[in-house]
Amino acid sequence: MIEIRNISKQFDGENVLNEVSATFETGCTNLIIGRSGSGKTVLMKCLVGLLTPDSGQVLYDGRDFFALPRRQLAALRREMGMLFQGAALFDAMCVLDNVLFPLRMFSPLSEAGRRERAVECLERVGMADALQKMPSELSGGMQKRVGIARAIALRPRYLFCDEPTSGLDPATARTIDALIHSITHEAAITTVINTHDMDSVRTIGETVLSLD
Repeated sequence: MIEIRNISKQFDGENVLNEVSATFETGCTNLIIGRSGSGKTVLMKCLVGLLTPDSGQVLYDGRDFFALPRRQLAALRREMGMLFQGAALFDAMCVLDNVLFPLRMFSPLSEAGRRERAVECLERVGMADALQKMPSELSGGMQKRVGIARAIALRPRYLFCDEPTSGLDPATARTIDALIHSITHEAAITTVINTHDMDSVRTIGETVLSLD
């Protein structure tokens, strides 16, 4: 569970977030919605530590994110997975190497164990037949699938998705939504999704925070 308490953030004297409080439940797809400029991305960046709020707390299962000692903060960051809006795959790496990247950075597994985990994740998202393909050879939906595989490679407890269906056709968007939803429930992940897609709200929004 992630809890935010009275989060505020200003830029140039203008309130972007004004004492926002919410709870994002474990094992649920928790959606953040709002019009453009409402603060969705700023809130997401505060949740993952890319921005520091001016006031308020972010609690990860009771751990105050911005009050943790450096070593504990580093350990918490390794419990997070990120799916970026554009998938953000490395263009010069094949699909398998993209998923192996966080494993090689942070996993204590042997290289054989890392490869086994990477293939397992790609199988879970239906991309096991594309291990050696380059991102440029993939459709937008396929790139998002690889992005999901990379995001879950380290078995995160918390998964953050920034506009995961942006730029996808409706059928592919629903497939990506369903994939994120099922993985969230299977692994009991606390998933937080920024979206403007009201179809996502209707189909997978188990808790919804609307920013006005």
